[in-house]
Amino acid sequence: MNSFTLIFLLALVICYATQFWLSKRQFDYVLNHRSAVPDAFKDRVSLEAHQKAADYTVEKGRLGIIDSIIGIVFLLLLTIGGGINTAFVFWAENITSPLWAGIAALGSIFLIMTVIEIPISFYQTFVIEEKYGFNKSTVNQFIKDHLIQLALSVAIGLPILALILWVMASVGPLWWFWAWAIIMSFSLLMSWLFPTVIAPLFNKFTPMQEGSLKDRIQGLLTRCGFNSQGIFIMDGSKRSGHGNAYFTGLGNNKRIVFFDTLVNSLDEEELEAVLAHELGHFKRKHVIKMLCASSVMSLIGLAVLGWLINQQWFYIGLGVEQASNAAALLLLMLVSPVFTFFMQPVSAYFQRKFEFEADDFAAANAKATKMISGLVKLYEENASTLTPDPLYSAFHYSHPPAAIRIAHLETKMQAS
Repeated sequence: MNSFTLIFLLALVICYATQFWLSKRQFDYVLNHRSAVPDAFKDRVSLEAHQKAADYTVEKGRLGIIDSIIGIVFLLLLTIGGGINTAFVFWAENITSPLWAGIAALGSIFLIMTVIEIPISFYQTFVIEEKYGFNKSTVNQFIKDHLIQLALSVAIGLPILALILWVMASVGPLWWFWAWAIIMSFSLLMSWLFPTVIAPLFNKFTPMQEGSLKDRIQGLLTRCGFNSQGIFIMDGSKRSGHGNAYFTGLGNNKRIVFFDTLVNSLDEEELEAVLAHELGHFKRKHVIKMLCASSVMSLIGLAVLGWLINQQWFYIGLGVEQASNAAALLLLMLVSPVFTFFMQPVSAYFQRKFEFEADDFAAANAKATKMISGLVKLYEENASTLTPDPLYSAFHYSHPPAAIRIAHLETKMQAS
């Protein structure tokens, strides 16, 4: 242990104490408002649905706390508990190449981390989601999904990891800039390939049939000057009863995707309004802004690693005896969330701001009344709480709380 060990432990305590305090506020606030539907929703949401959302929110949150506790214990075992050091010593003794020994050590630790998360994921799916009527998956489907994810991680992740470690060892002191360029290029490539190569491994995408809904959506796209490579229905119902819609892809490989559950839940005008909201994110350049912000943060993170990689106290403070590129990369990935936790509300603020802007776009290009009724249906059918704690939501919510969001849309309606 050294001074950095104490700094890390103090940051860890502050980070997770804040998280648990916020979670307790959320549980108390949601349960204290469980007995009555908020005034803004009294004519729109039943008491039964409101209470279901409250109970679902609290159960998911409590599981999240258990997951966090497991994460804390595992993080401490890996770092000051010597787990990372043991893995790197073991592979260094059995593989002569430092590059491949580092890859093996990282791969083994990532595999253990993946395995540890499976029980929580299983409980979430087959206990909580099942209890509230959302789970449509089977154990075989669950296993298949995890095996595909593991195979993709090995087939795609390991070569990129090997390339980055090679760059760290071979291109000199500015390796972090070239590593950043590789990561950003790879991210853009994956975003472009995702709709046609990755996503179909998990779901079936069927082109939307000709008819009034497709005509309405095509009319919206024409009015907004948006081109895509098709409108697709995804079989989301084979895993979950939750509904959603999204855009995916980049450049000339963009797709519009509706979950089949969403199409079955909303009427055509509501679907048009939801799609107009998603279009608003593109038209207001939110995707580009978020990509730029992410790229800047990645560059800063790698530049910091470029400095830390030569600091012996960084390794010793986190339980690693022998400095190496692979160990430095892993340590930064594991501990940086602890030190950047209080940046989360800043990111959430801008994401909520973007949601308001997308809602404004939807209100201008579709019916605001239908946007509101569609949102209410989604909140109810997805069991999203209508009464989150304000401070908790400020830290964690990427979307404005339901009452604030709908009040904003109603204000836009009155002003127009």
